[in-house]
Amino acid sequence: MSPAPSSVDIRAEFLRFLTVEKGLSPNTREAYGLDIDRFLRFLAREKTSWDRARESDLAAFIRHESRAGLSARSLARRISVLKAFYRFLLLDGRLDKNPAIHLTSPKTWLALPKALSEAEVKSLLGKPDPRDPRGLRDRAMLEVMYASGLRVSELVGLRTADVRLKDEFILGRGKGAKERIVPLGKTAAAAVVRYVEKARPALASKKGADELFLTRRGEPFTRQGFWKMLKGHAREAGLQPKVHPHVLRHSFATHLLEHGADLRSVQMMLGHSQITTTQIYTHVSRERLRRIYDKFHPRA
Repeated sequence: MSPAPSSVDIRAEFLRFLTVEKGLSPNTREAYGLDIDRFLRFLAREKTSWDRARESDLAAFIRHESRAGLSARSLARRISVLKAFYRFLLLDGRLDKNPAIHLTSPKTWLALPKALSEAEVKSLLGKPDPRDPRGLRDRAMLEVMYASGLRVSELVGLRTADVRLKDEFILGRGKGAKERIVPLGKTAAAAVVRYVEKARPALASKKGADELFLTRRGEPFTRQGFWKMLKGHAREAGLQPKVHPHVLRHSFATHLLEHGADLRSVQMMLGHSQITTTQIYTHVSRERLRRIYDKFHPRA
């Protein structure tokens, strides 16, 4: 019987499988590779290997990662990677038993997304200075994100042609380059109009730039640039460390549901392929209702 491939070789085969068979993006593949590296190093320290690991070894790895301070979401990804890795080994005939089959479903580890209250959103949106071109741009970006629920990558990737101000909707491009139409709303549309008319010409140093939101150098915004801008305004509003790049997207979904929107509509606006992904926001709404009940009901 030929010896089992080394950890280095089996890792390479797994990542090749993800590329060819699963069609994962380079970023996702890289993240999977880093997670597998951590797992394989853990096994080496425990004097075992991928082909001899038992369910108890996998559980020990997850406990080790948890004690290291990983978030629930990161732990969920570790479990997903282990499940994918051992499914690959079974499919490839490397193993005849799957030690990851009984690992807790990642969904049970997911933390509820944090959303701002409506008052906190109002405070945040009021911080950019409307007398400054960058303030008009920042206000427009924040308004659009809260009004549409776009992902950060979708927001910074918006082109001028993607925003139909007259009809008050935008064209979002989600994961896998899937397009969707999302309503914009009068307040956000007005903020974009002010930015386009009064600020963007001063920022657009490069002629012919298609991107809607530009830096002071006339270059397209990046996700890192948005995070830096958001963090600054959140600090002014007294919301740090509560605010992170996705918080307005989470607030968008939560507030829609709290005001009576149906789940399917919210799913379409968020661009979720599965409604089960959107359902986590119903838990957020229920948690809020529980807090309100406990606070105000005389017999709670």
